[in-house]
Amino acid sequence: MQPLNIGELWMWFAFIVFVLAMLAVDLFVFGGRKAHRVSVREASCWVITWCALALAFAGLLWWYLNGEFGPEIAQRKTLEFLTGYLIEQSLSIDNMFVFVMIFSYFAVPPELQRRVLLYGVLGAIVMRGGMIFAGVWLVSQFAWLLYVFGVFLIISGIKMLVFAHQPPDLDKNPLLRWIHSHLRVTNGFHGELFFVMQNSRYWATPMFLVLVLIEASDLMFAVDSIPAIFAITTDPFIVFTSNIFAIMGLRALYFLLADMADRFHLLKYGLAIVLVFIGAKMTLMPWLHMPVEWSLAVVGGIILTSVLLSLILTRKEDQMRSL
Repeated sequence: MQPLNIGELWMWFAFIVFVLAMLAVDLFVFGGRKAHRVSVREASCWVITWCALALAFAGLLWWYLNGEFGPEIAQRKTLEFLTGYLIEQSLSIDNMFVFVMIFSYFAVPPELQRRVLLYGVLGAIVMRGGMIFAGVWLVSQFAWLLYVFGVFLIISGIKMLVFAHQPPDLDKNPLLRWIHSHLRVTNGFHGELFFVMQNSRYWATPMFLVLVLIEASDLMFAVDSIPAIFAITTDPFIVFTSNIFAIMGLRALYFLLADMADRFHLLKYGLAIVLVFIGAKMTLMPWLHMPVEWSLAVVGGIILTSVLLSLILTRKEDQMRSL
């Protein structure tokens, strides 16, 4: 029996228009074009907005599918979207820690961070869209690739567990070294510009290096996160929409939690366990079928537990220092 793919042409068109409209609102209405430091209040509003939009989308999806295919299909596809969204949002949080490291390494002023992350989001949408369609096509042609993805996720999760306490060393980053050896780079920032003209020549600014590293980091994380959602569904529309909602909310989440990143030091271990769990689920599919709602509960429980343990241990450490 062929899996049901729900994405009709008008649905794809409407969703892409929605995403572009939201980016335009951010860019032209709420000050996205102006360099400014994002306040906790502004970041909180955007986080709540994107979470609410994701839940509203799930509600609309259920309403439409219930009318077209009945309650069973509507419930299954809506749960697939919500589980995929939770997985992608959870795994993308690890990207937030990398953003913190990149901005700290280059000493990017807070007021210059918003614009470069917006371009990062645009690049991530294009890259992930291509990877999703390529992945769906490959899985449809070679079903055994799901098991390869499962093994890959298990290995990635174990590596993340082993190296979670070791931050990457950007001084040894080969991409950064290559750019420095092939491009002229200014010593300081020139506002939000990526290139400037000096002595009749174009020079890259450190902001361009920041953008390249942000795009590269998202590409690396997409290699983990996109196969992970294939454990839940191979429906291209569900995979794409859950990914995009997670990406769009990541930027606001960064500004909300960046200053508190150290308080969630156990989250990396939770994300690693999530990868191992999803990888195991994919490799055991022929012998063990886990309902989507169980996957949603397990992933949500792992993330919630790692967050709560992080906050509890951080509070205890703060109390010990105050004594």
